[in-house]
Parts: sequence; C-alpha cells; structure tokens
Amino acid sequence: MDYGMIGKIEKAKIYAEERDTRITFESFLVSVMGDNNAKHYVSYDRGTWHCDCDFFSSRNSCAHTMTMERVLQNMVEMG
Repeated sequence: MDYGMIGKIEKAKIYAEERDTRITFESFLVSVMGDNNAKHYVSYDRGTWHCDCDFFSSRNSCAHTMTMERVLQNMVEMG
C-alpha cells in the first residue's frame, strides 16, 4: 500500500468520527424486507420520507421508515 492511500484511509477515519459535522444525507433508496417476505422500498429526499406500503400512504409514516430512522440514528431528519 502506498503512502497516498494510507493518508486517505486516515482521513476517512477522521471524517467518519466527525460524521455529525461532515456528513449530510440528501437522498437514498433502500429496500426493507417486511413480514411474509414482502419487500418495501423506502426513500429519503431532502428531509422527506416515502415508502411504497399501504400504511405509509395514509399516515406518512410506517414501520419501514421508522426502521431506517433507527438504523441511521440522528443522521437524517426524523419524519
């Protein structure tokens, strides 16, 4: 491994430790496996959550979006 890569690895460690000030999630799409092997797609775009499940369409929140909020623990705006 060359010195340039070693420096980048060290920088990545620092960035990861300072995630509250360095990292902002803008948007993403994930799949969450629900009960009965039902895959649901959860997206996040600039503070807005969306899920393709029926419950979300009537409440703007669901188990799938709340799961992602827990997984990301304070890394995104809560719904």
